[in-house]
Amino acid sequence: MRNTIAALFLLAAVGPGCKPTGIFGRKSPHEEYVKKLDKTDMEETPEGRQWLAASKTALEDAQVVELPYRQNGYFGSDRPRALGLKFNARHGEQLNFMLTKRSSVPFTLYVDIFKQEGEGTSLVYSADTIRSQFSYYVEEAGNYIVRLQPELFRSGAYSLSASIGPSIGFPVSGNKVKTGSFWGASRGGGNRQHEGIDIFAPKRTPVVAAADGIVTGVKEGGLGGKVVWLKLPDKNITLYYAHLDKQLVREGQEVKKGETLGLVGNTGNAKHTASHLHFGVYTSGGPIDPFPFVNPTVKTAPAVPDKNMTNYLRVSKTQKIANGSNMLQANTLLIPLAANLVGYIAEMPDGKLVQVPFASVESISQPVRSMVAVAESSEKERKRRVRN
Repeated sequence: MRNTIAALFLLAAVGPGCKPTGIFGRKSPHEEYVKKLDKTDMEETPEGRQWLAASKTALEDAQVVELPYRQNGYFGSDRPRALGLKFNARHGEQLNFMLTKRSSVPFTLYVDIFKQEGEGTSLVYSADTIRSQFSYYVEEAGNYIVRLQPELFRSGAYSLSASIGPSIGFPVSGNKVKTGSFWGASRGGGNRQHEGIDIFAPKRTPVVAAADGIVTGVKEGGLGGKVVWLKLPDKNITLYYAHLDKQLVREGQEVKKGETLGLVGNTGNAKHTASHLHFGVYTSGGPIDPFPFVNPTVKTAPAVPDKNMTNYLRVSKTQKIANGSNMLQANTLLIPLAANLVGYIAEMPDGKLVQVPFASVESISQPVRSMVAVAESSEKERKRRVRN
């Protein structure tokens, strides 16, 4: 039986066609809980198998959302569930999450972030179950999934928000700065594209280290004029500062975030333009868009309406399911799992999830029964049939 739960756990942790996670390194809180279920022989119970299956299904049936994002959610105890939220993120962004539990009775909620890779997923981050805030630096652009899953037999309400911010500091100091040219803009009469951003500022404004790093190049000549290269070992990227009026560091020097590297100028091919810093980010594969790394605007999601999450929802009229060809019939009962700015994420009678606008459903007075209540009702029905 323990071989069975190990196989189920493998599927739940990595999805189909993915390399395992947590086997050779430190296990995530979710993986540790699976290990606890194994030791207590929970694999022999239907609930244990349902819990493991739910963690896998949440990745396969993840609901598409856009960042920044916010939702109020509720996990009932009528059956084991997990919820996956899929979103797109850009290399260089820092995703800042806040998880607030809103129930009077304490409960543990496991939060894991997965990177979608082809047909499968790989675990890239696991949140501490004690902390309410955590951040994730996006190392690779693509689709990601946040999976939320409570402990077995636990219920509780929560709020989750995800904002987008920069992962490093802004490279020019002062308030008189403006980003005026972005990645991909035409250059050289259309013969090339801009491989960075231009940050305009008064001449000789300090240019600073956007993060702790090592100066790997201090050079002069070519299109960039006076340039400085700064390697960030913890992010495996190199920052490029060009068109400087003066360089104030030497090659091999270690610098801290905020230290001055040089002064804004217009050297190189910028001698006929206003003073500005050409700022670039380079990986082993070449240059990438630097703006997500330094965009000073933190994008946050607005508050969401408070909704009853413990009662069934009734579909008010037959409607087409978003992103699908099936119809959602009028009077269908749905179980709400989360409410965001535009509607509910709810569970249909077949167990699949659907996103519905608030206006297309109504909350009814019938509460979703707990697992204990369902079991007691089933036992009463069995005894009634035996008597008859």
